Amino acid sequence: MKTKAADTRSLSLRHTVATLAYRAAKAIRKAPSDFSGYRPATGSRSAGEILAHMCDLMDWVLSQVQGEERWRNSKPRSWEEDAGRFFTAVTAFDEYLASSSPMHVTAERAFQGAVADALTHTGQIALLRRLAGARVKGENYSLAKIEVGRTSADQHKPVSEFGK
Repeated sequence: MKTKAADTRSLSLRHTVATLAYRAAKAIRKAPSDFSGYRPATGSRSAGEILAHMCDLMDWVLSQVQGEERWRNSKPRSWEEDAGRFFTAVTAFDEYLASSSPMHVTAERAFQGAVADALTHTGQIALLRRLAGARVKGENYSLAKIEVGRTSADQHKPVSEFGK
């Protein structure tokens, strides 16, 4: 049986995961057709490599909470395939958090590793979009309609975006 403290931690982590899904959806959607291969400099990761890594992070954190930790380095697929894979993985993680199944790592560990890393990479994708000439509009994210459990690419419309 979960304690109230465990429920609170789980709800807080689930809100963070919903925030990740919201921000990632914004950075990922409507990317140019050739964006997956965009690389700002020789030796840097391409946008597609970053997205594939984000998928791996979400698979990894799910394996951690399930008590069967495993890591893999995936090669990028098409932008659409990896976007679908990312949101499927985020949803699977969130569903596990919402379940009564035991967590084999703390919520704090799940956050400080894979979830925080995926948030960082979401920002990188947004920056790469700007560099590639397909910027993502800024937003007052404190006003965004973030909904626990809403982890698909289908997110609420922005409440307060900046710029044209």
